[in-house]
Amino acid sequence: MLAQWEDLEQQAMQEGWSHAQFLLALCELEVQHRWNTRLKRALSEAQLPNAKTLSNFEWSHIPNFNPAPLMNLADDPGWLERGENCLIFGASGVGKTHLASGVARRMVEFGKRVKFFPSLALVQSLQQAKLNLSLQAALKKLDRFDLLVLDDLGYVKKSEAETSVLFELIAHRYERKSLLITANQPFSAWDTIFSDSMMTVAAVDRLVHHALIVEIKTDSYRKRAATNRSSKSGS
Repeated sequence: MLAQWEDLEQQAMQEGWSHAQFLLALCELEVQHRWNTRLKRALSEAQLPNAKTLSNFEWSHIPNFNPAPLMNLADDPGWLERGENCLIFGASGVGKTHLASGVARRMVEFGKRVKFFPSLALVQSLQQAKLNLSLQAALKKLDRFDLLVLDDLGYVKKSEAETSVLFELIAHRYERKSLLITANQPFSAWDTIFSDSMMTVAAVDRLVHHALIVEIKTDSYRKRAATNRSSKSGS
């Protein structure tokens, strides 16, 4: 208000605003400034990939994909309040991370606390916490986030130490806090992630119980872009 009132006063005098209109406009500027400040701080905490939003996603790259369920999820943060999940499957380079980041950013804009992790980095961090006998404390610390984004789950390969903490994370947040997971492998191939088939079944069961499952079937965007560049350079 202190920074804006003089400029706004000039506009108010030129346009013949009432005192109430002037005060309302000044308050609206203050509210917008506070919202922008909060959003900037929340996005910094979330550590989402830069400039990946739903509005700048190239939907033409996946013409056979129905975006409605995902967009409905992005427009209503109620799923976080219910502790539901979102799982995005597809080959490398089809836009899974971009879509996950776009949905996560919308949740930040709704005032929810979000944290983005490369799956392998989070698992290794939790593994270290387990070695230090502080895994439960680490899991509770993550409870302050309404949504955890685990990107590229397929890069976590089966080893008892790693997959046990991943399962404990999934079990800890089940029906309490939400997960948004991207993976390049379908559930049928998750035995490469979890060392025990019973653990695989239990993890999948918890994830899908309350979840939107999104599957993207198309060519890699990066591969297509490289092909187009090669075609242009050869013409």
